[in-house]
Amino acid sequence: MLTVDMSVPDSVAAALGLVFLVGFVPLLPTEPVLISCGVLAASGKLPLQWVVITAITSCVLADLVNYGIGRRLGHPAIAKFAQRRTPALVLEWIKDRLARNAEPILIGGRWLPGGGTIGAVLCGSLRFPLRRFAMASTIGCTLWCLYATLLGYLGGELADDDIPLALGVSLGIAAVLSLPASMFLRAQRRRALPAETAVALDIDDDPDLEPVAG
Repeated sequence: MLTVDMSVPDSVAAALGLVFLVGFVPLLPTEPVLISCGVLAASGKLPLQWVVITAITSCVLADLVNYGIGRRLGHPAIAKFAQRRTPALVLEWIKDRLARNAEPILIGGRWLPGGGTIGAVLCGSLRFPLRRFAMASTIGCTLWCLYATLLGYLGGELADDDIPLALGVSLGIAAVLSLPASMFLRAQRRRALPAETAVALDIDDDPDLEPVAG
């Protein structure tokens, strides 16, 4: 009788569980984990397709949860981001452009520190249409997860199964590719208010924070 072994090695299950965890919980180091899993996939130790699928699923679920938090808590949820300077800058950048170019901003914002989480909470608080948000989230999560995982996979292929070297190459490339985001944040800081007033943003009185019509 023909039987099919559907079992998954414990090491693979643990790795996929870690991928899901870092994708779902805000502020965990998702990019280094995905890059590392991409390196391991290049050496045949992990199934690349399941790493990508797991990462996309967890990121989209996290976005929907954060959207729900923003919708339920409203402006107090957004105010949390205004208490730290870098999230406050990302918040202002997304908020100022959301009404005009919502989907491209939500997708591109994932490459900014905390951009995915901030965008999701902001959209929820503004009653942004859930269907449009879910579509933008799915596209953004797919592109970002593919970017990070395939970057690690590329490093693994270039390093020819030398895992430490592959990690070094992949993380180095990621650091270079992150330079535009760093330059953007520096430019935003130069244009920002002094620190004493930047952290005291009055969210409730901000005329831009009005519900977004579908």
